[in-house]
Amino acid sequence: MDRKRVGVVGAGVSGLAACKHALDKGFSPVVFEADDTIGGVWAHTLQSTRLQAPTTSFRFSDLAWPASVTATYPGHGEVMEYLRLYACEFDLLKCIKFSSQVLGVEYFGATEEEIMEWKHWSGDDGKAFRAGKDGGWSLKVKDLKIGTIEIFQVDFLILCIGRHSGTPNIPEFPVNKGPEFFKGKILHSMDYSYMDNAAEFVKGKSVTIIGSGKSAFDIAAEVAKVNGAAQPCTMIYRTKHWRVDKFSMWGVNLNYFYLNRISQLFVHKPGEGFLHYMLASALSPLRWAITKVIETYLKQRIPLQKHGMVPDYSFSFAMSSCLIAMLPKGFYDRVDDGSIILKKSKRFSFCSDGINLEDGNESIKSDIIILATGFRGDQKLRDIFTANWCRNIVAGSSDTSVPLYRECIHPRIPQLAIVGYSESLTDIYVSERVANWVIHFLAGGFQMPSVRRMEESVAEWTKYKNLYNGKYFRRSCISTVNIWFNDLLCQDIGCNPRRKEGFLAEWFQPYGPADYAGLF
Repeated sequence: MDRKRVGVVGAGVSGLAACKHALDKGFSPVVFEADDTIGGVWAHTLQSTRLQAPTTSFRFSDLAWPASVTATYPGHGEVMEYLRLYACEFDLLKCIKFSSQVLGVEYFGATEEEIMEWKHWSGDDGKAFRAGKDGGWSLKVKDLKIGTIEIFQVDFLILCIGRHSGTPNIPEFPVNKGPEFFKGKILHSMDYSYMDNAAEFVKGKSVTIIGSGKSAFDIAAEVAKVNGAAQPCTMIYRTKHWRVDKFSMWGVNLNYFYLNRISQLFVHKPGEGFLHYMLASALSPLRWAITKVIETYLKQRIPLQKHGMVPDYSFSFAMSSCLIAMLPKGFYDRVDDGSIILKKSKRFSFCSDGINLEDGNESIKSDIIILATGFRGDQKLRDIFTANWCRNIVAGSSDTSVPLYRECIHPRIPQLAIVGYSESLTDIYVSERVANWVIHFLAGGFQMPSVRRMEESVAEWTKYKNLYNGKYFRRSCISTVNIWFNDLLCQDIGCNPRRKEGFLAEWFQPYGPADYAGLF
């Protein structure tokens, strides 16, 4: 069999998984990485960052964590060592072109008009490659070390560029109220995470952090550790989120409530039949009761009520929307001792010496303002395409989820997969499963259904995300239906989706990456 040219953009978790599985199937992938190291977001993050899930959940299916790592939630350095171990164990580094920035990609072999008329993906009965026809992707790549630009062509392209890096989300402000009026220093959390001397940068300064996501909590904890109560750090938030200090309740891992097969019966699922629909409806009161017990436990364990940080949405919604994150160690101790000041405000504006909170008519003087306001993953995805028709359709519209069949294939963009765009409680879990599925498809293991059927499936998953992700539907979180999703992938490639031994284990033990080791 003629092995086609496979290109991968990005050497983070998703890119490494795609590269490994491609090698397993006899391909010789080329991985383009703009950085000089592997790891993606893990290569440039806060020193205090640790895993948001136990090592049993954050791992590749075919490589356990080394016995020397004993922490349940290892830190940034240990995660990077694990990723390096994976790259070395499967000889992936030989495939990676470091310091190679992909400036743009463009499809060749058919026009937009021809592609839109295809009834089958790639125009050839749903196969990965167009038999006997030219078609593929042209990549414009810049060597960041010497500045030269080279054109590469591949038969199939896998984008593993992530959505939590690269393109900062900078809020828009009314005229005369924007950051241009602030006389101090302002930066995004991405810039802060790249600093080698972050502690010196904030030492002795009045620091204000905008945001309530994971990075906002982590940065606030780091600044408070440096400056203490003598120079408190202010964190301005609009939305309160569930933050936990461990992923268990009375010693029972929360995965037993949300990530085993029995828990899948409690929620409506994309494409479910009548029986599953009736079961989910009948069991919804039990799901509500479990959620209330967990919320009560967390409010007793963590001083959320004391500091007015109880979220306005349920814990089960947080789980289904991937809004759960780990609290930095001792965070609320820092709040109690005055090192961190929490301020809720829906609107704010800049002034010459800080921030004006428009809700309470209050001003906060600041030397440094850090915008922990997330990233524009959709824009990052659009920007990598040269052709406008790809840019216009790849990420969908603002009122729909990203239209990817099996969370990775756009029904109207041929010979391309996007891996690592959908979220779960640990992104490595869903990314590796999707990467394995894509490579099995490339190797001829199965064919895509018709474009019409793919679009119908996308619509079914969009309906699910609107129901269980609410206004966060564009995060494409599939955490609480991850097993249902994995079952579909297993059925496509022809392997048994039931991965446990015994009835009780199959239904009640949590599923994780290790359950999918050695699928073939």
